[in-house]
Amino acid sequence: MALQWGIVSTGCIAHDFVSALKALPQDKHQIVAVAARSLSSAEKFAKTHEIPKAYEGYENIAKNPKVQVVYIGVLNPQHHEVATLMLQNGKHVLLEKPFTLNEKLTRRVLELAKSQNLFIMEAIWTRFFPVFQDVRQLLNSGALGEIRFASTTFGVTVGDVDRVKQKALGGSAVLDIGIYALQFQQFVFRGLKPEKIVTAGHLNEQEVDNAFSVIFTYPGHKTAVLSCDVTVDFPNEAIIVGTKGTVKISSPFWAPLSYTLNGEVKEKPIFKNERKFNFWNSAGLAYQAIEVRKSIFEGKTESSTVPHEETIQLAAWMDQIRKELGVVFSIDTL
Repeated sequence: MALQWGIVSTGCIAHDFVSALKALPQDKHQIVAVAARSLSSAEKFAKTHEIPKAYEGYENIAKNPKVQVVYIGVLNPQHHEVATLMLQNGKHVLLEKPFTLNEKLTRRVLELAKSQNLFIMEAIWTRFFPVFQDVRQLLNSGALGEIRFASTTFGVTVGDVDRVKQKALGGSAVLDIGIYALQFQQFVFRGLKPEKIVTAGHLNEQEVDNAFSVIFTYPGHKTAVLSCDVTVDFPNEAIIVGTKGTVKISSPFWAPLSYTLNGEVKEKPIFKNERKFNFWNSAGLAYQAIEVRKSIFEGKTESSTVPHEETIQLAAWMDQIRKELGVVFSIDTL
């Protein structure tokens, strides 16, 4: 039985998600509608991707009885509002990261989903890549011994992009790329609460963070070190060091095709997809769609790979880091 998708947004990431979804069997995934702020954008997107229905605004797609689940790829400040609309109309939700602008709004959305008995997941696609599935097995099996250190750098020159630099659009290096680094060390030290978090960074002329570094200190001599920057390119690799072995995840670590285990390279290709994509290895977005379908058809309201508790933890960390950097959104004070 096919899971019927609605797509909310016609931006670059929505294009990539739909292109990835199209590679999956049609008897398991079907896209039945798309919505955008303007009808012309929705119709153009629908024509490009052969989607049968296009809407101006989001209410009609929320009320379309054929749509079972919506993928939401709107700008950061709209995440809370649009997710709420979809949940109130009985739709399951795959919501792009960051889940919302802060922990307070994140909790509200998750509480609503729970009250409606609907599935919702933050779209941390990284965790569903074959590389990360392998690494999770290594961590769970103890093959690396006791993990003592995790580190990553993420630097790309997107600091002049409006959604990254403008506070009114929810701009923030922490929210845009930092969440990838934060979720990585969360993935490594899953279940642990840091004893101390130390942050330093820089702001642009609009008082939005464009570079930051964070050190997480965990119990048991465990440490995570993260650095992100939207003004320069970094190596974009990740490393995990245990008492019995070391894993290095190749660039781009958030969408990797290989890793190195104790010096031995392990290649892990993703879905073959000849469609045009905007971002690195976006064909891998299909893996999270598979997880969404599996979870919904099993009657689950959350994924064990990206559980609600970790979405809340990520939001709280981002709030803390932004606060220490001096980045405050108007919604933070309400």
